[in-house]
Amino acid sequence: MNILFMGPPGAGKGTQAERIVAEFGIPHISTGDAFRLAMKEGTPLGQKAKEYVDKGLLVPDEVTNGIVRDRISQDDCKNGFLLDGFPRTLAQAEALDAMLAEMGRQIDHVINLKVDRSFLLTRLTGRRICKECGTTYHIVFNPPKVPGVCDKDGGELYQRSDDTEEKVGTRLDEYTSKTAPLLDYYAGKGLLREVNGEKEIDAVTADIASLLRG
Repeated sequence: MNILFMGPPGAGKGTQAERIVAEFGIPHISTGDAFRLAMKEGTPLGQKAKEYVDKGLLVPDEVTNGIVRDRISQDDCKNGFLLDGFPRTLAQAEALDAMLAEMGRQIDHVINLKVDRSFLLTRLTGRRICKECGTTYHIVFNPPKVPGVCDKDGGELYQRSDDTEEKVGTRLDEYTSKTAPLLDYYAGKGLLREVNGEKEIDAVTADIASLLRG
């Protein structure tokens, strides 16, 4: 079973991916992990990617696509995989379809975690981190006993600069503009499955598993 996870930042893709791959016995492939592995192993594509990363440049599609292709060609993906973070654009989606077709494979399910923008803003802007030990809290969902103070060591809690409402809003706008065509693309193929990502974690996992079992 070849699965693609989609959803805006803060929708819980990572958490749900870990649960689904454990349940279905397939590897979780994030583009970040695939890049790190290729660079660590020093593959030709990994070396190319490192050149761009070291310069702070975006890695071009042909390199990204090649790294993903190499990863899904490995033995642990024979029975399926869960892709997270790729494709991000329509061009990448078409490239993914082409490479899978060459392997005699295809994407079976596209799971889109739907979460309201206001809910995402609350979830993403509420994170606080201890300056001393790095423990993460959330002012709504997992607050410290004393506001602004770490339960473990009394360290000061801070908000990351990219967790502000302005920065989060920009990330959400960018995601929406880039992925709307992707959702239409997969809906047109009859592959898109919508899941309410605002439910409790266990309920979301159960909904996804039910869809995949069909």
